[in-house]
Amino acid sequence: MKRVGVIGGGQLAAMMGGAAKKLGVELVVQTPSKDDPSVAIAQDSVFAAVDDAKATAVLATKCDVITFENEFVNIEALSALARQGVCFFPRLEALTPLLDKYHQRCYLRDLGLPVPEFFALGEDGDMGKVEREMSFPIVLKARRHGYDGQGTFILKNLDSLKEKLEYTYTKSPSSQDLFLVEEFIPFERELAIIAARSVSGEVVSYPVVETQQEEQVCRRVIAPANITPELTAEIQNIACTLLNSLEVVGVFGIELFLTPDGKVLVNEIAPRTHNSGHFSLDACETSQFEQHLRAVCGLSLGKTALICPGAVMVNLLGFENSHSDYMTKRQQLAKIPHAHVHWYGKTESRPGRKLGHVTVLLDNQQLNSSSAIAHTLESIWYSS
Repeated sequence: MKRVGVIGGGQLAAMMGGAAKKLGVELVVQTPSKDDPSVAIAQDSVFAAVDDAKATAVLATKCDVITFENEFVNIEALSALARQGVCFFPRLEALTPLLDKYHQRCYLRDLGLPVPEFFALGEDGDMGKVEREMSFPIVLKARRHGYDGQGTFILKNLDSLKEKLEYTYTKSPSSQDLFLVEEFIPFERELAIIAARSVSGEVVSYPVVETQQEEQVCRRVIAPANITPELTAEIQNIACTLLNSLEVVGVFGIELFLTPDGKVLVNEIAPRTHNSGHFSLDACETSQFEQHLRAVCGLSLGKTALICPGAVMVNLLGFENSHSDYMTKRQQLAKIPHAHVHWYGKTESRPGRKLGHVTVLLDNQQLNSSSAIAHTLESIWYSS
């Protein structure tokens, strides 16, 4: 029986549990708290922060291969373990150009993939460069550790940029090289694709989806996205180019902008399973979580086709500070026809925290009703 170590113990690791049981794989997680969602489904746990390389060395003694639920790791320290023979999938070399968002942008650009205009802050004359080369509004991004909209700011003028940087640098003087500036993209829609690559180099991708964000946090996912076959093929090619270039083993999520004139730009890369692929648990022949385990265990990849005409996934986000399990709301959601409720078992709710998700499988008559169905789900969840 293969034993897979997972760095990170949140819901992404927990959702590997069903697939691990199906494939005969044992999971061992490295996670800070005994209350983290994955602990209940793991065969063993190492309780430590995800960037604690000493703990990862202990994890390595308990498993055959190590993968990542959380990419906020210490690559340099893990590289020492890799030189000692510890097997990481994806390879550390595949993660290295992605963890810093400026380096990620440079890698994508140099690969010939379409990205917004950007440059790094922290050099003399940056304000002048912003004025010369950018038109407001602009996007200011933290280069590391940003997710769910954290560390991303849309700024309307030069004064607001100066104010934001002055506040940040006063609070943390060492942060002066930790931002990049990007052009603001007035996109028509946001899209995403989940793709996987095997040890042998086989690449498969899931249906392109539309993601809908509010306050820079994903609220809902529509599968498949209502786009042309040509656009689908272009996005699949972007995914294949990226995964082959990095020689990835495992699942990656790729977020994209679709502009009003029909152009696609890569927004961000998630080097792991991703929120935009949760619909696959119920709507696809092989979930993204099973696919990831198949890849890192050296198994053949599974089929990615939808088993229904479409699906809508709604994130159940915290809307208050609470320790409730919201059982009544969950039971109401489960009564929606063809609904599948996934609860992450987190012990604390706070505004914006991902507590679970619900996916509704759609028939042909419902494909144009995804927004109404999402509204029904949200009216139950966010009702007072």
